[in-house]
Amino acid sequence: MKDLIDRLFTLGLGIAAVSKEQADKIIDELVEKGNMAKTEATDIIDELMKKGKEAQEKWETTVEERINQAVQESKLVSRQEFEELKKRVEALEEKLLNKDNE
Repeated sequence: MKDLIDRLFTLGLGIAAVSKEQADKIIDELVEKGNMAKTEATDIIDELMKKGKEAQEKWETTVEERINQAVQESKLVSRQEFEELKKRVEALEEKLLNKDNE
């Protein structure tokens, strides 16, 4: 599950990187043609990157919430619950071994 999330996240970053490169290219063309000042272009890119980051954070939060909801609904145990159960089983095994040795 985590691998899937990591791959989706990486895909999102890849798309964002491509989009920034494309935005830079378009901005450079506009500056070259005199349709836009370089400072104005930089401000636009900064704003686009800010909005992109906000959207990415919102998407990550939504994905995490959905995964947590799916895990809860599927009645899977958490890592913490698993570790607690494992410790209890080990303690019971130890008691049984000590009882057999008496």
